[in-house]
Parts: sequence; structure tokens; C-alpha cells
Amino acid sequence: MSVVSTIKTTDTSRFAVFAAGCFWGVEYNYRKYFQFPSQILDIKVGYANGRENIANPSYKQVCTGETDFAEAVLISYEPSQTSYKDLVDFFFRIHDPTTLNSQGPDMGTQYRSGIFTTDDEQKKIAEAVKDTFQKEWYKNKRIVTEIEDFRSFYDAETYHQLYLNKHTERTTCETHFYREKPE
Repeated sequence: MSVVSTIKTTDTSRFAVFAAGCFWGVEYNYRKYFQFPSQILDIKVGYANGRENIANPSYKQVCTGETDFAEAVLISYEPSQTSYKDLVDFFFRIHDPTTLNSQGPDMGTQYRSGIFTTDDEQKKIAEAVKDTFQKEWYKNKRIVTEIEDFRSFYDAETYHQLYLNKHTERTTCETHFYREKPE
């Protein structure tokens, strides 16, 4: 696992890594619904699980779709304050996991739905939550979220961090919002 990030951690924090389309809306929603710094210590937007021969890709490179990196969020969380299961459940509620390589107007493999797990326990939890959402929320559509081992993460450029918080004219995202029930 390779993490090139300025994310804050503690001796007890763990990582959670999610890709759900454009990373701005994903970051904004986790920051809005979880407590900082008790539940979530920090969150960074960046690029995850791309080609191993590409280090520290730029936004421009990732947007070509040729790097295999996904726009993702890296979350540093405290397991004693919030569970990985809660983070995964929230992930499925803030985007449409049934659209292949896209979210709303954003299209390409960099916008895929993915959960990148750090160990077998996370993988089991992610698969169980995905199965629950498939059975209860998406009976007539197939969830395409990939669940794979976390391999790499690189922080996105500084101007992408906290983007929706800095650009108050865009405080909402049409594809990333909390869903109480299936659509």
C-alpha cells in the first residue's frame, strides 16, 4: 500500500478509501455528516488504485482515463468513534452505485464506483453492506461498485481540497447527496 498524502493520522486511526464519481461532492458530504475531528480526523481528495508504473498523477493525466486511477477520497477515521460499516453505508447513500464509470454528467473510468479496502475485515464489511443495498435498494438494477484491495493514493492538487467549501456558489452537487431511501 502506497499513500502519498498530507492526511492527519493518529496511532489509533484507520484509513477508508472510496471512489464515487467526482471527489468534490463525496468529500463535502462526509465532512457534512460526520463529526470532525472525533469521528473523522481528516479527509483528502485524490487519485487511487491506478497503474503501478504511474506515480503522483496530475488531474489532467487522470482525466484522460489512461492512468486507471479513480477520483477518490482518503478518510482517516477513529474506529472507536465511528465504524467502517457506517462509512460504507454512507458511501452507498450518497451516490448511484449502479452506473458504470459515471456519476451524472461525469463519465470515464476515473469516475467509477469503488471501495478500496485495507484488509480482509474491511473487505468482508464492504461486501456485506453492498449485498444489503443490492437486496433492499436496487432490486431491479445491478450495483457495479468494485471492491478491491487498496494499492495506492495520491493527494489531488491543492485547489481540489475542500473545493465545495471554498466555492460557496457550488455548495451542492447534483449527483452526491444523502438518500434516505431508494430512488
